[in-house]
Amino acid sequence: MELLFDNKRSHRVTIPAHIPNSSPSPVNSVSSSSSSSECPKSNVTFLIKWMRDNLLKERVELFMEGETVRPGILVLINDTDWELEGEGAYELKNGDEIVFISTLHGG
Repeated sequence: MELLFDNKRSHRVTIPAHIPNSSPSPVNSVSSSSSSSECPKSNVTFLIKWMRDNLLKERVELFMEGETVRPGILVLINDTDWELEGEGAYELKNGDEIVFISTLHGG
């Protein structure tokens, strides 16, 4: 996996607490809540896309398939399989450790 990410085994990253709103809000919106409450909290799906856009150096098809990691990549959230944590919907918290392990060709 590190070959895809500039030959680094580990990255410590800071991402936004909320997923930035990519579409402008309607002009006649009646919502009076603040912008951070309108935007959903950052989750693992957002992290995967952020990694693709900011850290991945080559061959996105070896890391992602569609909008998620490709089959054969084990994702751990704080040492727990992400399937037990809600997969991509897991809302990230300060200090979370997300690990991606390739189970193909010896890891």
